[in-house]
Amino acid sequence: MEFQLDQAKEILRRTPATLNALLRHLPDKWVRSNEGPDSWSPFDVVGHLIHGERTDWIPRARVILEYGERRAFEPFDRFAMLEESAGKSLDELLDTFKRLREESLRELEGMGVTPEMLGKRGLHPELGAVTLGQLLSTWVVHDLSHLGQVARVMAKQYGEAVGPWRDYLPILSR
Repeated sequence: MEFQLDQAKEILRRTPATLNALLRHLPDKWVRSNEGPDSWSPFDVVGHLIHGERTDWIPRARVILEYGERRAFEPFDRFAMLEESAGKSLDELLDTFKRLREESLRELEGMGVTPEMLGKRGLHPELGAVTLGQLLSTWVVHDLSHLGQVARVMAKQYGEAVGPWRDYLPILSR
């Protein structure tokens, strides 16, 4: 499938509502459980998505459009949410994510991205040259990846409880 900005925005627009429908008002056993040491809970994932809204996607798109490859992106702290989300409720994080995503999509719309602009290059601190189209595609896949992660982490909470059906549930072995 070739990247289409309008189709990408449809996914990006739905992510906050999807997480809200799946997680809001659930007990902590569902939203704070993880897959073991060094793994993330659904709560952590929402915090991570918030940090990305603030420091990754739109800020990096701005750098590409303004500086091209003359200025590298700021490195992204994948674990910043562990400190930033401390003391907050999941409902607060869900509300913050929704608001920030709406702001990001408004800003993206205001950039007036054309198909020609998707080829404009920026400089990732680890990956080297990347295009605006690749950045925006990655934003969509990043959302979908974390939606899958949330579902997988939640499913694994009943991994033993399903008994012999485990073999029919591939989500439990990933």
